[in-house]
Amino acid sequence: MTGSNPDISDGSLLEVGDLHYRYSDGTVALRGANLRIARGEKAGLVGPNGSGKSTLLMCLSGLFNGEGIVRIEGVPVSGARSPEVRGRIGLIFQNPDDQLFMPTLADDLAFGPINLGLDAAEVRARVREAATAMGLADMLDRPPHHLSMGQKRNAAIATVLAMRPAILLMDEPSSNLDPRSRRRLIEVLQELDSTMLIASHDLALVERICSRVLVIDNGTIAADGAAGSILGNAALMERYGLAG
Repeated sequence: MTGSNPDISDGSLLEVGDLHYRYSDGTVALRGANLRIARGEKAGLVGPNGSGKSTLLMCLSGLFNGEGIVRIEGVPVSGARSPEVRGRIGLIFQNPDDQLFMPTLADDLAFGPINLGLDAAEVRARVREAATAMGLADMLDRPPHHLSMGQKRNAAIATVLAMRPAILLMDEPSSNLDPRSRRRLIEVLQELDSTMLIASHDLALVERICSRVLVIDNGTIAADGAAGSILGNAALMERYGLAG
């Protein structure tokens, strides 16, 4: 089924209604996208190149200011409360080096909690919790640039987990990973008790992690349903350029 317009809050954790975004050069990236994500849901976002996946994530996180409705836990992402609200949305970029910039991994994991104004004991607890969740507890003293690509990917996710966001937004989390690192990432994401929206061309990863899949095409949600019914629909996959 296609997404509906969430013009009135219905208790969904994330609500998006009639969302539009145009780049400064005039390129229209989103054309009235609508979706809802429930608390605890793991949803995949798939679509051809240029369909609007990354732009949608940027708008949901508040990094891009689109036109339309974006609410997290019933509160608009834009506006006076946006810094507080954006802390409830964790965005993991496609390139982990965009999120790892401190001298040690521990410093990177502590950066977000410190900026939330948490005390030192709580910061240490969150660093340890996030590192353990991502299998990095014995690497906290390492410089991030000494980590493997798979470890960097896990570290980028851990920096966001340390903020304890309400939802994780992931942009191509398996890109540039070797097969072993990819398998480990899938296992970790399956185990995480977090609400997720994962934008990816890796349909096998989406199928293993997500119970629901949304197809985005030409800046709008073109299909939305159970992962099996969407990914197993050969005609639909062919129509939107997703067939293998």
